[in-house]
Amino acid sequence: MTQRAEHSTVMDRLAIDDLVTDYAIAVDDGDWAAYRQLFTKDGRADYRSAGGIEGGWEEIAAWLADMMRHFPVRQHLIVNRRITLDTRDGAPGDTATVRADYLNPMRLADPSAPPATDLPAEDPRGHAALVPNYTCAGRYSFTARRTADGWRLAEVVVHEKWRQVGAVPKG
Repeated sequence: MTQRAEHSTVMDRLAIDDLVTDYAIAVDDGDWAAYRQLFTKDGRADYRSAGGIEGGWEEIAAWLADMMRHFPVRQHLIVNRRITLDTRDGAPGDTATVRADYLNPMRLADPSAPPATDLPAEDPRGHAALVPNYTCAGRYSFTARRTADGWRLAEVVVHEKWRQVGAVPKG
C-alpha cells in the first residue's frame, strides 16, 4: 500500500468513526434533523431486535422522535468499534462496515416529575437524581458509504443483547 493510500485509509477511518459518534449524539440529543443528515438517500435502519421498526431513514427518524420522548435522559456509549473498509485494487473503496458494542442507560419519563432539565444533579442527601431506570445493550452493525457529501450511513442494524428495567430509588 502506498503512503497516499495509507493516509486516505486513516482519514476514512476517522471520518467513519465521527459518523458513528454523530449518530449517538443525534439520538441522545433528539436532534432529528442531524440524524436525517447522517444517512444516504436510500439509507435504512432496523431496530426490530429492540422492539422497534425497520424502514427508511425518514420513517425511522419520525418513529425515534416519538419513542424517545419517553426517555428524556439518554446516553449512548458506543465502544469496541471495528471499522472494515472495502478495498479496490489495493486502494480504499467507497463502502465500510462497522461493528460496535453499545450500552445505553436512559431514564423513563415520569409525568408527575419536573422536566429532566429542571432536576438537580443530586438530591439533598447526595443521591443522584438522574439514576437510569432503563438500560439496554448490544451491538450495532453500521454500513457506511462514501458520497459527494462525505461518509454517510447506508444501513444501521441494532442487535440488542439485553435490557434491564427497574424503578428509580426513592430514598
